[in-house]
Amino acid sequence: MALMTKTWTVAEYHRLVDEGILDDQPVELLDGEIVVMPPEGEPHAYGSDEAGEYLARLLGERAKVRQAKPITITAFDSEPEPDLAIVRRLGPEYRDHHPYPENVLWLVEYANTSLRKDLEAKKRLYAAAGIAEYWVVNLRDMTVLVFRDP
Repeated sequence: MALMTKTWTVAEYHRLVDEGILDDQPVELLDGEIVVMPPEGEPHAYGSDEAGEYLARLLGERAKVRQAKPITITAFDSEPEPDLAIVRRLGPEYRDHHPYPENVLWLVEYANTSLRKDLEAKKRLYAAAGIAEYWVVNLRDMTVLVFRDP
């Protein structure tokens, strides 16, 4: 007997979040699947935090740096939480929705145990959504992979 799975829309995922069903669960929605995010090790936490602070100072008022916050890709039933999302400054508009692909200037993921997911599923998702720039900081060999113009 084959296993049956349920895929989730962004709206259904938001209802789960609003009802507190996913409280204290480090998860993200990717292509309709609720995916558990691995815990951050020290190099991951340190690198993404330092980079986020640096980029915020560097970019100033030109863009907003969101650290480990969701972006919404409704067309692909996805709400990933990149380590860094450099987005257009829309102020209070983000009270009503997370940034959409058209609001995203650049995404950065720090990857060790999540390297495969970041280089496969997330790379495909971000490219399909039209995200213009995506970087993966490979913590295993301390390299940066840059993907532009999907």
